[in-house]
Amino acid sequence: AWLDVRRALVTERPGRLRLIEDGVMNPQPIAGTPKVLNEGQGGLLDVAVDPNYASERWVYLAYSHALEGQTDGGRVVSMTRIVRGRIKDHAWTEEQVVYEAPHESYRTTRHHYGCRIVFDPQGHLYFGIGDRGYGVDAQNLGRPQGKIHRIHRDGSIPEDNPFANRQGALPTIFSYGHRNPQGLAVHPETGRVWETEHGPMGGDELNLISPGLNYGWPEVTYGLDYDGAVISPLRAKPGMQAPNYYWRPSPALCGLDFYRGRLFPEWNGHLLAGALKYEQVELLDVAADRVIHAETILKNAGRVRDVACGPDGAIYVVLNGPDIILRLT
Repeated sequence: AWLDVRRALVTERPGRLRLIEDGVMNPQPIAGTPKVLNEGQGGLLDVAVDPNYASERWVYLAYSHALEGQTDGGRVVSMTRIVRGRIKDHAWTEEQVVYEAPHESYRTTRHHYGCRIVFDPQGHLYFGIGDRGYGVDAQNLGRPQGKIHRIHRDGSIPEDNPFANRQGALPTIFSYGHRNPQGLAVHPETGRVWETEHGPMGGDELNLISPGLNYGWPEVTYGLDYDGAVISPLRAKPGMQAPNYYWRPSPALCGLDFYRGRLFPEWNGHLLAGALKYEQVELLDVAADRVIHAETILKNAGRVRDVACGPDGAIYVVLNGPDIILRLT
């Protein structure tokens, strides 16, 4: 996430927030960032910069938060949490909790936390939480898991959220029926939110997120369970939104952004979709809410954890194994 044209922030899963300036990483992480639960898929997740950063200086972090002292079967429970703070003198300060799930929804599992953070043109903050391994929760509007949420940047609830006034539903929910969102991106012209998520064995999805819609997991899916068992025989169901595009087998999608810049003018408005297992970045040409062409622009450089368009028009790719950031020009 870019603070300006020269400085960027990158998260490392054990809990380190790094500052990169003019392509050089500061050897010391930002001091005082929140304690994270660095187990399984948990840790320090996304970082995002406030749309009004130039005047307000807020930076947002998503991470796996443990409820110390609260256990289930001897295992500490955890959930995705979002905070914001300001960076002063290379230290994290003035922290505010923007989103904390109801404590009864915390789970002992260590996977499917989500979480990406994006802002629409009106300044709403969107983030995704995975099903945490309990697919049934994705269909339960009283649970935060398996949802895309929308809040104001200070954590308050927009009055026009689709379930803001429904009895028994969490008012932050914007859409539901998601397995594990691993990419969020806002279209630079329409302002609408697009999402990529992990399917099980097969059935990774690209979705255009609309308020109040049910995206089906686990009642409909294009994939099988990891042992080959059928999760659901249905690929479509009335009242459930089909993906705009899906992958079989699963490339393990991770990271999503729209290209906008001068270095690759013919790619403006195209989606950049990263993948972990397939170690690739795909370029998706989207027209009338459909993917009409897909091509691979990077392959086998490493597991793609994130992909983003920088303010200079270059494409930045965060890799695991090797742990490096590539700049594509």
